[in-house]
Amino acid sequence: MKVVSEMKEIITINTEYITLGQFLKLAEVIQSGGMAKWFLSEHEVFINNELDQRRGRKLRNGDEIQIPNMGTYVVKSNE
Repeated sequence: MKVVSEMKEIITINTEYITLGQFLKLAEVIQSGGMAKWFLSEHEVFINNELDQRRGRKLRNGDEIQIPNMGTYVVKSNE
């Protein structure tokens, strides 16, 4: 049996928090901030294993974001 571990991409921020909409652009999931509302209406996004579609949701150090078929990301703050 082969065990495949899922890679987690680290997204570094220089502030206390970042909004989900800003995160999607920073992680290069979307091309512009204006696409965030559309993206969240069409895709499931899990934050710390809970479904959340609010583009204004504040993401802080250690939060894990999972987007099925796209990847898993972890927010790391330099603050």
